[in-house]
Amino acid sequence: MLSYLQFGEDWFGPLRLFQFISIRAIFGGITAMAFGFLLGPKLISALRSFGAKQAFRDKEEVGELAALHEAKAKTPTMGGLLIFGSVLFSTILWAEPNIYVITAMVIYIILTGVGFADDYLKISKKNSKGLAGRYKLVGQLLATAIALLLLLGPFSEVLSGTQERSLGSSSKMLELWVPFYKDMLIQSMPIILVFLLFLVTLTGSSNAINLTDGLDGLAIGCTVTVALTYGIMSYASGNFLISEYLRISWLPGTGELAVVCSSLLGGSLAFLWYNAHPAEMFMGDTGSLAIGGLVGIIALMIHQPFTLVIVGGIFVMEAGSVILQVASYKSRGKRIFLMSPIHHHFELKGWKETKVVIRFWILSLIFAIIGLATLKLR
Repeated sequence: MLSYLQFGEDWFGPLRLFQFISIRAIFGGITAMAFGFLLGPKLISALRSFGAKQAFRDKEEVGELAALHEAKAKTPTMGGLLIFGSVLFSTILWAEPNIYVITAMVIYIILTGVGFADDYLKISKKNSKGLAGRYKLVGQLLATAIALLLLLGPFSEVLSGTQERSLGSSSKMLELWVPFYKDMLIQSMPIILVFLLFLVTLTGSSNAINLTDGLDGLAIGCTVTVALTYGIMSYASGNFLISEYLRISWLPGTGELAVVCSSLLGGSLAFLWYNAHPAEMFMGDTGSLAIGGLVGIIALMIHQPFTLVIVGGIFVMEAGSVILQVASYKSRGKRIFLMSPIHHHFELKGWKETKVVIRFWILSLIFAIIGLATLKLR
């Protein structure tokens, strides 16, 4: 919205700065962080009044982990609303509303709704079951279908405003790029494969961040590095000179996603302030499912979904540990880890919660650097 102030440069010269994505991304991050800091205390108070306490698994199921996390029983959940409000407000304020930004926000809103429903059921029923898995999958399927309809359907030209930016008038979303390979792997994929790629990326990213959200500051701290990395990638994808130099897809308009990523970065930092150990609130599925979907759809729109496996390496580790644990137990009757996701394994080995979190943050930063390096190492 404030990007339109650039047209007043004849009246006041410095207003021309609002035409630059980099400037608006910086202000977007600052705005989201400030909004989050202001909203935080009020939201914590409201959630406590509502009785939005985190529901934990049965003591018989988690064993000695219950004693380690006993103090968290009174901590309110649904803190993802802080991130959601910060990102949405800042994006509306600073990003130019094109097809990419609109799609990202629509997916974020849908999955925030799914996560909110899950948290609400956990709170009202006072157990950790929440929304049935099939209903979560329905929500993710709906998000996938709407994303493709927006990006490839008749709405793309209307929402983008110009045919040059329209995905509907090109086959760019049907292209397939992979890290470390300098040329396009597949120039045009069948629509069914595109749908499956979107579905796997959105559901995988959502569920992986959801599984990571088990320790104070862990998931949101790793989100900070992922948001920063994809903000840089989005800016590069939308800039002709940079994309030409890096030999990546040039997608006019995707640069605005840098503002979205910057807003996510700012909102995440504000939430981390209140989620740092000992946490004053948890993000819940309201935050984790939605953040995963937002990151996933951005990765898809800039042709970097496979790079997300590297950049979000911590999330992959967490989800992979659960898959391996279940597969091993069902096939051999033995567990690989003391408990999954893997952050609980290290807790049960005697690592302090803060040590696990900080070491995972360090790994997340390393994964982010490797992910950025893939843009040039081709």
